[in-house]
Formats: sequence, structure tokens, C-alpha cells
Amino acid sequence: MIRLAIFGSGSGSNALNIIEQCKGRHDIQVALIICNVEGAGILQHAKNHGIPSVVIANNELKTEEPLIHVLQEHHVNWIVLAGFLRKIGSKTCQAFPNKILNIHPALLPKYGGKGMYGHFVHEAVYENKERQSGITIHFVNEHYDDGNIIAQFTADIDSTDSPKEIETKVRELEIAHFPSVIFETILK
Repeated sequence: MIRLAIFGSGSGSNALNIIEQCKGRHDIQVALIICNVEGAGILQHAKNHGIPSVVIANNELKTEEPLIHVLQEHHVNWIVLAGFLRKIGSKTCQAFPNKILNIHPALLPKYGGKGMYGHFVHEAVYENKERQSGITIHFVNEHYDDGNIIAQFTADIDSTDSPKEIETKVRELEIAHFPSVIFETILK
């Protein structure tokens, strides 16, 4: 049985989708939710589904030892970042080599890097009058949005689309594709 830890900082909509897609599977389970924000919605999803959760403050994430200890304690094999707004440190990457996945709301290498998340990405796509956006699912390394790309999915952007409409199109791709790419990658 592969044991996933999902990291998130917000509402946890991607995490909830992954949790629901794992129901009834005998090969993969969500074993732990890690969050760096007290009261974030992802924590309620964990509670509702009986999944252990741990809040690790940003200053504790910098040292990484508390995080790695919790992951080992819960026998985690893989990590999935689903709206986690902190950089993963080198010690964690070394402890889980090629076993940390992230979803980014743009077609990397465009619109990646520090500070490029959520509405900031969609506003940049809008301001640059892009005709396509999408999602990138990639491995995580010590650098922001720099790991090897696993898959990308695109959405056409109309000239009349607002940043919010771009976000909606990207969100639909996340829901449609993230769990299946996770499962395919992990089970290879």
C-alpha cells in the first residue's frame, strides 16, 4: 500500500478531489495531511475523512526535521503538493527523491517561480494576452517549479476571458487530471 501525504495551505479542493479518488483503492491511500496554516479548509477535509493532519508552522518548515519526522512517523511513501504555498527544502527532497509531486496552474516554464501561484498566475496570463494556459504536474526539487515535467494539459483562452474565467478553466483541468496523473506516476 502506497501512503500519500498531501500538503496544502488553503481550502483543499485539490486535496479533497484526491482523497475522494483514493476511496476504495487498495493500492494507494491518503495517510496524512500537512498544512502550514491554522484553520485552513484542507484540515476540515482531513477531519471529515478521518485522515490524520498536522499543522507545521512556517518557521518549523525551515528546519525541516519536524516535517521529515512526522512523515516518517506516518510511514509516508509519496508527497503530493496541492496548493501548498511554501518551498520544499533540500532535506525533504533528499528524503523523498523523485517522490514529491506538485501541480502548477500554468504551462511551465512560463509563469513559474517564487510568487507565481493562484491569482498571480492567472493575472499574468491575462495581462500578457496569452491564448492558452493550463496546468503542469511535475516532480519537485529544491527550486521553485523547476522539477521534471510529468504532464501538461491546456485550455484555450478567449480574448474576452477575465483572470477569474482563466482560473475557472485551469481549475477544471486540475479536477479532471491531477488524481489520475498522480496514480499513473506513483504506480509506474
